[in-house]
Amino acid sequence: MNARRRERGASLPETAIVLTVLLLLVGGIIDFGRAMYTYAFLAQVAREGARWAIVRGSQCTLLNDCPNVTAAQVQSYVQSLSEGPTVPSSISVTTTWPTCPPGESNEEPGCTVQVSVSYPFQFLVVPFLRANPAIKMTSSSQMVISQ
Repeated sequence: MNARRRERGASLPETAIVLTVLLLLVGGIIDFGRAMYTYAFLAQVAREGARWAIVRGSQCTLLNDCPNVTAAQVQSYVQSLSEGPTVPSSISVTTTWPTCPPGESNEEPGCTVQVSVSYPFQFLVVPFLRANPAIKMTSSSQMVISQ
């Protein structure tokens, strides 16, 4: 009977250790899912931004109201697509027109437009382990202007 009395409460430290490890593991799984969602979101908005820029090329016939597309307009459009946990003002967009056929200028059919999107991703579990660094996630899409 005396040996049983000394073992009372022995499961409490074991439970605390196992529960801590289990909660960190579950939090890590949730963070990994959030990171994958954010990366997929960035890839999608990069494609959407490039598509938005190519359909507004110099020969656009959208009710004869197709101003030349600027990088600021593409950034504004991409930021308007923000959803879920992403903060629109933290999404940075870089738009370039890297190549054009000889004799053509930007926004002419045959030119390409490249949209690069980046976002600083913050982990939830990491602050408990060390400083909370932001990981810069980036994605880009390049399309050819057809009209």
